[in-house]
Amino acid sequence: MAQSKNRDPAIAGGGETATPYPASRGWIGFAALSGGVAVIAGAFAAHGLDPQAEAAEIGWLRTGSLYEALHALAMLMVASLATMGLLGSRLGGGAQWAFTIGNICFPTALYGLALHGPRWLGAVAPIGGMAFIIGWIALSAGTIMRPEH
Repeated sequence: MAQSKNRDPAIAGGGETATPYPASRGWIGFAALSGGVAVIAGAFAAHGLDPQAEAAEIGWLRTGSLYEALHALAMLMVASLATMGLLGSRLGGGAQWAFTIGNICFPTALYGLALHGPRWLGAVAPIGGMAFIIGWIALSAGTIMRPEH
């Protein structure tokens, strides 16, 4: 069975790492973990808090969960596009790092606020939001500026 030259052999089980985007397995692993955390936060928002007494906390958890889940999917998309050779590796890597920083800062700040952590966490959320925006810009630029094969 011949492998496509655009497929990541490490993902396909070939054991090789000759790929246009060698870090894709790590990014996929982080995206999967991030997606799982998003589900946990969403479930806690739906079932773990009193809807009347903790409405603000539920809102923070839901917002954090939604953004984390969406950007976990974005990270999977970037890894897939880069592995297929449809995204420049430099800007693709920049998008991955930006989405990772965003997926750490933004939802973590909101989860911390929901769980009555320090109020300064509110200042961390905009850093994550800006990282998300930078990630989307890098993704756009990486597809537009990708050298043609």
